Amino acid sequence: MAIPVEEAIAALSTFSLEDEQPDVQGLAVLLSSERYATNSPIEYSDVAAYRLSLGEDTKAINQLNALIQEGKEMASLLYTYRSCVKALPQLPDSMKHSQADLYLETYQVLDLEMSRLREIQRWQASAASKLAADMQRFSRPERLVNGPTITHFWSMLKLLDVLVQLDHLKNAKASIPNDFSWYKRTFTQVSTQWQDTDTMREELDDLQIFLSTRWAILLNLHAEMFRTNTVEDILQVLIVFCVESLELDFALLFPERHTLLRVLPVLVVLATSSEKESESLYKRIKMNRLLNIFKNDPVIPAFPDLHLSPAAILKELSSYFQNFSSQIRLLNLPSPHEIPPRELQDYQRHYLILNHMGTIRAEHDDFSIRFASAMNQMIILKSSDGADNDWSRDIKGNMYDIVVEGFQLLSRWTGRIWEQCAWKFSRPCKEPPSDSQHGSTTFFDYEKVVRWNYTAEERRALLELIGYIKSIGLMMQRCDTLVSEALWETIHMEVQDFVQDKLDTMLRTTFRKKKDLSRILSDMRTLSADWMANTSKADPEPHSLHQETEEMRQNTFYPRPVAPTAAQIHCLQFLICELVSGGNLRKPGGLFGNSGSGIPVEDLKQLETFFYKLSFFLHILDYTATIGTLTDLGFLWFREFYLESSRVIQFPIECSLPWMLVEYVTETQDAGLLESVLIPFDLYNDSAQHALTCLKQRFLYDEIEAEVDLSFDLLVEKLNEIIFTYYKSCAASTLLDNSFTYLCDDGEKYFVKPLRFDAIFKLRRVMVLGRIIDLRSLITQRMNKLFRENIDFLLEHFESGDLCGVVELQQLLDILELTHQSISKFLELDSYSLILSEMQENLSLVSYSSRISSQIWNEMQTDFLPNFILCNTTQRFVRSLKGTHHSSQRSSASTGKAYFYCGSHDLTMAYKGIAGLYHDFFGIPHMFAVVKLLGSRSLPGIIRALLDHISSKITAMVPKITALQEALPKSIGLLSFDGGIAGCEKIIHEILTWEAKSEVKTEVLHDLKEIGSALYWMSLLDIVLRQIDTTQFMQSAPWLGLIPGNDGQVKHACSDNTPFTTLLSGATNAFASSPACPNPSSFLVMAKQAEAASLLYKSNLNSGSVLEYALAFTSAALDRHYSKWSATPKTGFIDITTSKDFYRVFSGLQYSYLEESINPSRKQEVLGDSVAWAGCTIMYLLGQQQHFELFDFSYQFLNVAEIENATVSLYQSSDRNKSPNFLQGYEGILEAMRKARRLNNHVFSMLRARCPLEDKIACAIKPSGAPLHRMKFTNTVSAFETLPQRAT
Repeated sequence: MAIPVEEAIAALSTFSLEDEQPDVQGLAVLLSSERYATNSPIEYSDVAAYRLSLGEDTKAINQLNALIQEGKEMASLLYTYRSCVKALPQLPDSMKHSQADLYLETYQVLDLEMSRLREIQRWQASAASKLAADMQRFSRPERLVNGPTITHFWSMLKLLDVLVQLDHLKNAKASIPNDFSWYKRTFTQVSTQWQDTDTMREELDDLQIFLSTRWAILLNLHAEMFRTNTVEDILQVLIVFCVESLELDFALLFPERHTLLRVLPVLVVLATSSEKESESLYKRIKMNRLLNIFKNDPVIPAFPDLHLSPAAILKELSSYFQNFSSQIRLLNLPSPHEIPPRELQDYQRHYLILNHMGTIRAEHDDFSIRFASAMNQMIILKSSDGADNDWSRDIKGNMYDIVVEGFQLLSRWTGRIWEQCAWKFSRPCKEPPSDSQHGSTTFFDYEKVVRWNYTAEERRALLELIGYIKSIGLMMQRCDTLVSEALWETIHMEVQDFVQDKLDTMLRTTFRKKKDLSRILSDMRTLSADWMANTSKADPEPHSLHQETEEMRQNTFYPRPVAPTAAQIHCLQFLICELVSGGNLRKPGGLFGNSGSGIPVEDLKQLETFFYKLSFFLHILDYTATIGTLTDLGFLWFREFYLESSRVIQFPIECSLPWMLVEYVTETQDAGLLESVLIPFDLYNDSAQHALTCLKQRFLYDEIEAEVDLSFDLLVEKLNEIIFTYYKSCAASTLLDNSFTYLCDDGEKYFVKPLRFDAIFKLRRVMVLGRIIDLRSLITQRMNKLFRENIDFLLEHFESGDLCGVVELQQLLDILELTHQSISKFLELDSYSLILSEMQENLSLVSYSSRISSQIWNEMQTDFLPNFILCNTTQRFVRSLKGTHHSSQRSSASTGKAYFYCGSHDLTMAYKGIAGLYHDFFGIPHMFAVVKLLGSRSLPGIIRALLDHISSKITAMVPKITALQEALPKSIGLLSFDGGIAGCEKIIHEILTWEAKSEVKTEVLHDLKEIGSALYWMSLLDIVLRQIDTTQFMQSAPWLGLIPGNDGQVKHACSDNTPFTTLLSGATNAFASSPACPNPSSFLVMAKQAEAASLLYKSNLNSGSVLEYALAFTSAALDRHYSKWSATPKTGFIDITTSKDFYRVFSGLQYSYLEESINPSRKQEVLGDSVAWAGCTIMYLLGQQQHFELFDFSYQFLNVAEIENATVSLYQSSDRNKSPNFLQGYEGILEAMRKARRLNNHVFSMLRARCPLEDKIACAIKPSGAPLHRMKFTNTVSAFETLPQRAT
C-alpha cells in the first residue's frame, strides 16, 4: 500500500540532519568562490539615466577600475616571481661543445619570463599616463565636466597604491635583475646569428633601465603628471581626503585604511615637488597632522611579508625630488630600525596584540551576547504575524547597527594582525632564544622575523584573536539569509528617511531661496526617493511647500527590502559633495568644514552623517564578500620575499606561522586552547584561496597543500599522543595506591589536571582545502595503532628482563586496559582483549601459547630455574650471588616513548619505584601477576612444560645417581657413638669417597635444585589459585544457594534451582503473563542464560590442586626408575649396611653440601632450599622417608653430638673445674644440620598432608585450565600416560 505524500513529508520533517559537531573552525570558503563584489556589476552604465553630467567621471572610473584589476595581476606576478637562473644546468667540461645549444634553450626559457616583465613595463607606462591625464582633466579651472566624485577619488588612490606596490616589489625582488642579466648575456650569445636586432637591443636597454632604476614607476608618474598642466589641485584634494578619512576613521575596512596610509606619503612628495605651489599644501593641511599620521603608523603592511615605512619612503624619494628635500620635519621622521628605545616601548604596546587582549576579549564577549540577542529578536519577529511597524523597525535597525559594529570589530582585529606582522618583519630578533632546541648556529632571516620573533604569550594571543575573528565571522555568515532582508529594509529606510523627510525640511527652510542648492536637493530626491512606498503626496511642487501644515510635511512610508544600487550611492555622494563644496576643489577646511558654504551646522552635520553612511551601505549590501574579506588571514603563510633572500626552495614547517600556532597548542596542552587546535588550518584555507583566486599561481597552492598534508598528519599524531597520555595518566593516577600518595610530601603531582576532548571527538567533518576529513575516524585508527604499539613495547620490555619483571608488566597492562576503557567511552576502539591477543600472537583457536607464556617458560628454563635459589622461610626465590649456572641471552630493551609507561613523568617514576621493589625476588605477588597474565588458556601449558622439565631432569639424573651409587662402599654401617663427633666425621669421609665424582655431584645438586624450584613454584601457584578460587566461591555462593552444612561441608539450600535462576524465572513469568508486555521472548532468553550460568559456576566449584597434580606426575615419573633408586630388600627387612637406595645418595649429597657451605676457604655456590625440597619429595614418593630419617649421615651426626653433649654435661656437673670444649670447630656444621633437619621435617609434613602414601592419588586438569578434584586410581606408569600432553 502506497504511503500518502502528506504522511511521507511529515515523516521526513521529523528527521534531523544536524549532528553534534561543534564549531571549531571558521568559514569553509570554497576555493573557487569570488569574494569581492562591491563595485558596480554594470560598470555604472545606469548613471547616465540620472542626467547629472557624470559621463566623463563614470568613464574615468571604469577605466581606472580596469587598470586597478590589471595592476593587481601584475603585482601578483611580481610578488610570486621566482628566479629561473637557479634551475639552469651547468655543463661539465666534456660537454662544452653544446654550450651554444644551452644558451639557446636558456634564452627561450628566460624570454618567456622577460616578456612578462616587458608587459609590466608597458602597463605601468600606460597606467601612469592615464592616471596623469585623468587628474589633469579634473584639475582644469574652467570646470567643463562634473567630478571627480568620491568613487573617483577611491579609484585614483587605489591605482596609485597599485603603482606604489609595484615599484616597491620591483625594488625588493633581487631575482628579477639577476635573471635579466642572464637573459641579456644569453641574448648576446644567441643574437650573433640574427639580423636586425637593433630594436630588440633598444627594448632590452629600456627594460634594463626600468629594472635597475629605483622608484622608476613613481618617477615616470611624476613626469606624466607635470608634463603639461599642473595637478596640484587634485593632489591636494586627495591628500585632504586621505587625512580626513584617516583622522575620522572614514574607512570601514582595514584594506581601505592601509591603502590611504600607503599612498599618503607618495602624494605628499608629488604635491610638494611642484615648482609653483609647493608650500600651498601645508596651508591647507597643517604639518602636524601629517606628522601625527606618519608617527602613529611607522610601519604599513604592503604584502604578506613586505612592509612599507612612510619615513623610509620620504627619505628615499627626497633624493629624486629636490623641492621635497627642504621638508626637514618630514625627513627627520625615524625609520622603524631608528626608533629610540623610549618610543620603541610605546610602539610595542601599540602593535603587539598581547597588550590589547583584555579589551579584545571584552569586545568579543559583549558583541557575541548582543548579536545573539538581536538574532533571537529577529527570529521572534519572523515568527510573529502582524507585528507593530515601530517595533519591527527598532529590531531591524538594531540588527543593522550590530552588523556594522561587527564589521568594524572584524576590520579592527584583522588590521591589528596585519600591522603586528608588519611590525615583526620590521623588527627581527637579533638572536634566537637560548632555550631553543636548534643545533645549528646559522638561521634564516625568515626564522628571525617569524619563528624566533614570537614569544609563547604572543602566539597564544594571536591564536586567540584568530579564533575570535573566525568565530564572529562564522556566526555572522550563518545568519546571512535571516538578516539580509532586515539590512535591506534598514538601508531603504535610512535613505528614504533622509531624502523624503530631512531633505524636505531643508528645502522648506535652509535652501528655500537658494535655487541652485535646491536643485541639487531635488536631484537627490529624484534619483533615490521611493514614492511607491510613500502614502502621502509624491514630490510636491516647490512653490506650494510653504502652504502645507506641519502635520502634512511629515511623510509616511513603509520600508521595503529594496536596497539602492551602487550607481545611486555614487550619485548621492557626488551630489552631497557638490552641495557642500559647490564644486570648488580649493575650498579650505576640508569637505564638511563650515567655511563659506552657507549651510547651517546642524544641516551640515546631517549631510556628513548620511554621506558616511552611504559608504557603509555598499559593504553591508555585499554582506558575504565583506565577511570573507575581513576574515581572510591567509597572508600569515606567504613568505615569497624571504624565500628569495634566503635562496631556498621552501622553509621547514617549523618556520610556518600556522604550524607554529598548532605546535604551541599541542606543546602547552592548555585546556582552554585545545578545542582551537584546528583554527590555524583556517589560515591554510585562506592562503590556498588567495593563491588560486588572487595570486593565480598553482605552484603556491601545491606548496600549501603539501604543507597541509604534513601538518595534518603531525596534528593527528600529536593529538593522539596528547589524548593517550592524558587518559593513561588518569588511569595510572586512579590505580596508584592512595596510601602511597598520602605519605608523599608532594602527592599533588600524581593527580592529573583535567582536560576536555569532547569537541575533538565529535569532529567528523573538518574542512581543509575543500576536502572533508573525518578527524574522529583518523584519531580512532591512530589510537588503535597506538595501543598495539604500546602493548608490543611492554612485551619487548618484559622480554628484555628476567621473570621478576612480571609484576611491572601486569601493572602497566592494567593501566593500559583502564586507559582503553576510558577512551572507549568516546571512540569506537577495537576490543582490548582482541588487541592483546593479536600482539601476543594468540588469535588461533588451537593456540595455547602466547608471547607472555613463551617468555615466562623461556625465562624459567634458561634463567629462573638454574640461577634462582629458594628461601623457604620467606617463600621467595632470589638470584644466586655466586654466578650463574646457565647464561641467559636476552634482547636489549628499546627506549620507548614516555607515554608508553604511565603517561606523565611523575607517575612513571612512581610506578617504576613500586615495581623496583619486586625486581630482586620472585614470590606470591609475582605468581598473582603470572596467573592474571596467562589466564586459564595459557596456564596449563606452563604447568605441563614444568612437569615435563621435572620428568626430563629425573631421567637425566638416573646415570648420575648410578655413578654416585657405584662410588659408595659395599657396606655402610651406622655411625659409632664411641668416637664421638670427630670419629663420626672421619667415618663419613671414609664412606663418601666422591672426590673423583665432584662434577657429577655438582650436576646432581643442580638438577635437584631445579626440580625443587619447579615443585615449589607449583606450590606457590597452588596457593594463588586456591585464593582466587576462594574469592570466586565467596562471590558466587549466595547466587548459587550454597550454605555451610553441619559437617563443615558445603550443601545446596535449594535442590532444584538456584536463587539466581528462581529470581529471573519469576520475573519472566510475571512479564509473560502481563498483557502490557508485547515481546516476552527476551525475558525467556535471560532465564535460559541464568540457568546456563548456574551450571557453569557449579561445575567450577570442585577444583583440584596443582601441587597434588604435580606430585602425582612426579611419582609416576619416579616409578619408571623405581628399581634403580629403591631396591626391595631380599630378606624382607630393612637393609642397614648394603642398601644403596636414593636416600643414601641424597644423605651423602646433603652432608657434603652442608660441610662445604660452612667452609669459608671454598667459594661454594649457594643452592638454597630447593635441593631439600627435591630430595625430600623424591624420597617421600619412593617411600624412603623413614629410611632417610634413620640412616641419614647428618641426622646420625646430630644424634652423636646430642649424646656426647649430654655426657659432657654430666661430667661437668661432677667436676666444674674441667670444661673441655669438645664442640669447638663444629658449631657451624651442627647448626647447618639442625636447619636442614627442620627444613626436611617441614617438607615431609607438607607432603604427608597433600599426598598421603596410604592411597596413591592423582588429579587431572580440564581443558579450561582448572584442576579437577582428586581422582583415586592405582599409581602406575600406564595411568599417567593419559594426562594432558604439552602442545607441540
